[in-house]
Amino acid sequence: MEHYEAATTIAAAPDDVWRVLVDGDGWSRWDSGVDAVEGRIAPGEKVRIRSRLAPGRAFPVRVSDFEPPHRFAFTGGMPLGLFRGVRTYTLTPADGGTTFRMREEFTGPLLPLVWRSMPDMQGSFDQFAAGLKRRVESGA
Repeated sequence: MEHYEAATTIAAAPDDVWRVLVDGDGWSRWDSGVDAVEGRIAPGEKVRIRSRLAPGRAFPVRVSDFEPPHRFAFTGGMPLGLFRGVRTYTLTPADGGTTFRMREEFTGPLLPLVWRSMPDMQGSFDQFAAGLKRRVESGA
């Protein structure tokens, strides 16, 4: 298994962070690193994410976990589990705010081959966490 992860503490209640986080249409309006989210972030929904990290490409995922206002996950990959990514967004109450964590775990028999060809996504993860923090704390 390989993974990327980013975390930050946001000076807002989990409900306030959740509202921004599940508004996929709004992701491109704050510094998320995402150009577009097509579809609703809701239980069992299929969503397509367009990332600045891979211009011109859409990543199809399914909302595989949805527990407001604490966590949701996107699952995507290749058929038969040959390669799979699960990106989980978690909100945990913290002193005076919320700890936000985003983690994506990659698995499957083709992981060694695919991992070598993937771009380093850590900067994108850090950008998303920092952008979410700025957006929520600004109250915009």
